Amino acid sequence: MKEKRFWLRTVILAIMLAAIGYTIYSNVFVEKKAIQVGDSAPDFVLTDLNGNKIQLSDYRGKGVFLNFWGTWCKPCEKEMPYINNQYNLYKNEGVEVIAVNVGEAKVAVQTFVNRFQLSFPVVIDQQDQVMNAYHIGPLPTTFLIDKDGKIVDMITGTMTEEDVRKYMETIKP
Repeated sequence: MKEKRFWLRTVILAIMLAAIGYTIYSNVFVEKKAIQVGDSAPDFVLTDLNGNKIQLSDYRGKGVFLNFWGTWCKPCEKEMPYINNQYNLYKNEGVEVIAVNVGEAKVAVQTFVNRFQLSFPVVIDQQDQVMNAYHIGPLPTTFLIDKDGKIVDMITGTMTEEDVRKYMETIKP
């Protein structure tokens, strides 16, 4: 019985050491290329609050204002009405907004959207796949994507309404 327990513990320890070793290797030695201006925007599919699938590549031919945000983020809260106002002005000129929430509960996101009466698609990145693909750090972070799917600019931090207008103007097709 003791010998059986010894081998079981040895196998478990070996598996744990292998997992730790792989984690260290993948975090230290595997190069992760950050997204840069001029790169193609990584495609993704997320579901909006109405259950519709939103795929970035479906927006080819339009400028996309891709905003990463959280309901708890005060700068995000401040800029959302500005984004909504400018979206309503630019949506007929070929500019779309996709607001990617950073994995919060649907009820919290829906409450936020209702409070600010947001009229653009809001999606929730539950598994942080899109956040990881775009290497998102601090919030809010916005990517400006041109009609060809290329990243034109990246903005970290809050924007004024004039900033939002200027950025939407630059991605207008």
